[in-house]
Amino acid sequence: MRSIHDFFGELVFTKKVMEQKLSKNVYKKLVAAVDNLEPLDQSIAGEVAHAMKEWALENGATHFTHWFQPQRGGTAQKHDSFIDYGESGEIIERFSASQLVQSEPDASSFPSGGIRSTFEARGYTAWDPTSPAFLLKVGKTKTLVLPSVFLSWTGEVLDLKTPLLRSVNILNEKAIEVQKLLGNRNAKQIKIFAGIEQEYFLLSKETAKNRPDITVTGRTLFGNKPAKGQQMGDHYFGNIKERVLTFMEDVDNELYRRGIPVKTRHNESAPNQFELAPLHQEENLAIDNNLQIMETLKTIAEKHNLVALLHEKPFAGVNGSGKHFNWSIGDNTGTNYFEPSKSPLKNITFLLAIGAVLLGVKKFGGILRASAADAGNDHRLGANEAPPAIMSVYLGEFVSELLDSIEKAKNITEEKVNEIQLGVQNLPKVSKDYSDRNRTSPVAFTGNKFEFRALGSSANPAEAGTVLNLLAAYGFDEIYNRISAKKDSEVKQAAIEVIKEIIIETKAVRFEKNNYSEEWHKEAEKRGLPNTKNTPEALKQYLSNDIIKAFEKYKILSEKELKAKVEIKLENYIKIKDIEYKYAVKVINTLILPAILKQISKLSQTTNNIAELNVNSKFFLKEIETLVKIYDEVRELTLKLDAFTTKEHGEVFTTAQKYSEEGAGMLDVLREKIDAAEDLVSDEYWPLTSYQKLLNAF
Repeated sequence: MRSIHDFFGELVFTKKVMEQKLSKNVYKKLVAAVDNLEPLDQSIAGEVAHAMKEWALENGATHFTHWFQPQRGGTAQKHDSFIDYGESGEIIERFSASQLVQSEPDASSFPSGGIRSTFEARGYTAWDPTSPAFLLKVGKTKTLVLPSVFLSWTGEVLDLKTPLLRSVNILNEKAIEVQKLLGNRNAKQIKIFAGIEQEYFLLSKETAKNRPDITVTGRTLFGNKPAKGQQMGDHYFGNIKERVLTFMEDVDNELYRRGIPVKTRHNESAPNQFELAPLHQEENLAIDNNLQIMETLKTIAEKHNLVALLHEKPFAGVNGSGKHFNWSIGDNTGTNYFEPSKSPLKNITFLLAIGAVLLGVKKFGGILRASAADAGNDHRLGANEAPPAIMSVYLGEFVSELLDSIEKAKNITEEKVNEIQLGVQNLPKVSKDYSDRNRTSPVAFTGNKFEFRALGSSANPAEAGTVLNLLAAYGFDEIYNRISAKKDSEVKQAAIEVIKEIIIETKAVRFEKNNYSEEWHKEAEKRGLPNTKNTPEALKQYLSNDIIKAFEKYKILSEKELKAKVEIKLENYIKIKDIEYKYAVKVINTLILPAILKQISKLSQTTNNIAELNVNSKFFLKEIETLVKIYDEVRELTLKLDAFTTKEHGEVFTTAQKYSEEGAGMLDVLREKIDAAEDLVSDEYWPLTSYQKLLNAF
């Protein structure tokens, strides 16, 4: 057995490999580009490309690819081999600076939201040096992978990584401005860290083979709640079964080889539901790694004759899956801005950082919710397994009481701020955080970070990361302007005065109690907080004038790019729903209705046999009547759903809204009827594997 240390990062072009393969000068410049957000010195690209090629060939790679994140979701790649013609026409292996820095995949089939005509195929990928190159191993094949951005020929954004990187830059700029204003000369660069927890379901491929709805849509369209689901709570943090643990070990080892520091693995709330979580890393890298984690879960599951489900709600009646985005801000000195300290300056920074987030959530709560909006997550948000769609901030008793005391104080001074204490110094090392965890809150402060809990399990976290960075950048920008405007006050005193202002004006987004409660929904409405129930409603938040101006001001997305983004997400939403509705019709017509007919036929035959014996049974007749009624109702509803999917519904927002409400309503009613039939039809005839079998396969 090799120790993790022996193979961790062996598939990654790490700094250690760079140092071995590059000259000292080139290595220094490349590390500066990676660590300090400095532009890549184009003069070193040739040597870097050659070193990458040599390393890749030594490790058995034959091709390279720019790996990017299109707005359709998931990742994309086009493989090119290293072969080229030499000067004499012979075949050689070459990887040039231009191939490293930029590639040109055919972009015609990627959604662009009207930015680009379909016949304009040219799109460009550009290497992101802040996320390390790695080797993708599939069977015996290895490919050099270069994490990249994806832009149109005219320079508009076609991906999810570019806005994230832009948001990192603007947050760096605005937070450093505040630090300089406070007199902190040591802070040179902001560091944004993320720890992204990933939930998923595992099914045996054998038990799932008779669930074509899972294969096509990623979730069960029909299925009765099992008698034994999660109500006993025995799966949560229970013993991990051998088959699952073997799978988890293979996942961990593959991720370790890719330099992804997976820390925890455990059973989650629902049967066959699990979670893994890595150590925190810089945000951009953490997001790239999460995309690799999702791909790895599926790939390794296949090898174990399992199916990994990343859908937010694959089963009705049991918990769905989310992705908790733990997010913190610090700087190059190692300071975490979300952690109180004995240092006066750091305590002011702590309060300002909390204030920046509060200001941002107050201003951008609607688009924070929109960043988590998609067809799968609509089944989950606000369902007592995920926070509601109302964006509020939970700070915990310690911080909340601290802010309240600052608000009430007539004269708040630097000395008063200096009195901040953690209150846990004399407790054992294993002690409760000074901010307890509120699992019902969408934005919860958990000691030294914020946890954004609304993300769905299949989501690319880049969208949420972009908005979190944007709202913090806005907050720091506002803070800088307010402190600068107080010309009659010493800067730290001005900062404290601004903190008090922010505490007062952001009280509407602070909530410390149960976010699931009906009282909170009523209270949130009084406070004027948006509560968008579905994806189409949520996405409209992006198109308000204030939001468009903010994205343009901070150079994250232009108005054209933002509108294109919304259109792409709406079109994707409609397509997902359309596939579900059309496939539901197919499953009903070809599997469900024939099964009900078989049961009716069997009961009718039995009734006739009993009648010949002069025996009457009111139950047989009643069962036949019930099944015939269900058959007729299902047939009628199916025809309506089929007609719904074939007619025009208007422009994209109108169509999405109808699919969200009218179409979903039809499928819900159909499901109710079909799930009732499942209890009346013999297992011999019922064509879909039951929930009980699916969720108790291990």
